Amino acid sequence: MRPAIHPGPRHRGPGSPRRPGPLRTAAAALALSAAVVLSACTGGSPPPPAPTADSGNSPAASPAGSAPAPVAEDAAGGIPQLVENLAPSVVTIFTEGGLGSGVVYSEDGLILTNEHVIRGNMRVEVAFADGQRVEGTVRATDPVTDLALVQADRTGLPKPVYQTTLPKVGEGAVVLGSPLGFENTATAGIISGLHRSIPGSASNSLSLVDLIQTDAPISPGNSGGAVINMRGEIIGISEAYIPPSAGAVALGFAIPAATAVEVAEELLADGTAEHAYVGLTPGELTAQIAEQLGIEQVSGVLVLAVSEDGPAGRAGIRPGDVLESMEGVELTAPEKLLSELRGRNPGDTVNFSVKRGDETRDVKVDLAERPRDSTTR
Repeated sequence: MRPAIHPGPRHRGPGSPRRPGPLRTAAAALALSAAVVLSACTGGSPPPPAPTADSGNSPAASPAGSAPAPVAEDAAGGIPQLVENLAPSVVTIFTEGGLGSGVVYSEDGLILTNEHVIRGNMRVEVAFADGQRVEGTVRATDPVTDLALVQADRTGLPKPVYQTTLPKVGEGAVVLGSPLGFENTATAGIISGLHRSIPGSASNSLSLVDLIQTDAPISPGNSGGAVINMRGEIIGISEAYIPPSAGAVALGFAIPAATAVEVAEELLADGTAEHAYVGLTPGELTAQIAEQLGIEQVSGVLVLAVSEDGPAGRAGIRPGDVLESMEGVELTAPEKLLSELRGRNPGDTVNFSVKRGDETRDVKVDLAERPRDSTTR
């Protein structure tokens, strides 16, 4: 089943990488194995913007630069106390096309949310738990990690604590946001898994890798909202879910808070976030494709296309090659490749084990900074 990724059109660059004829059938044979929905709500129209004063455009503070919101001790007061403490730090973001959620990043009005929540908009409306609504301006975005910063016209906000280490599988989790427009909604569950990549997502998204999995219900409108632990710390930013129509039961995903903080700080520094770029389009290697290519194995990542002037192209990797491993880590799916690249920096040199026909070779690739409009990975 093909993923329903929405809202907003996919960004296309000015050029497309070359793809030779023999691989057209291979590309068409790719099967996407999950119906993934990015959890912004696009079904309704937002209310008219409330009158606001001009924004002060004051510089944003870093996460450590202001007093945090109250944090409940583990199990003290339970979930009701956690929700009461954190609700003022979670907002609803209204756009022309729908709504999503966001989390206070600094006390002077900076809000962290998903890029797909505000995509196509520069001005939004931000609603707070106390009922106040103010104008917001999109300050910076990063489609690769699906994160964005919005400057709200309000100061003195309660900034929560962002946990910079991963949670443990099995620990409690609470999701705060505005599913389907129901503002200030809380759902609860546990952390179900770490380092999750959603199968089949690599063909249409760079963001659905290295995620936290939770069974705390996530629905349209939760995107950009908070996932918190039992100490009241932000451990993730709600990202996506697999709907029941795909046979799923409580499968939700969030961007780890550590990733969100790292990207937010880069966006604050110069408006962009750096990402390692290899310059190829990865695809799933199925038994049928392996037979067509004349190889026996069905494990690895198929190279569908290569940017000739990109790192992979300069290193000699070609369409039709199979990437077996990167720095000794087996590449079992395109999402695994993207996840491994997420942990690398531009300028790093990595070694790929590459199979071409019956021959396997080691290829060193000097990773570069990802071009903003690139259609390859």
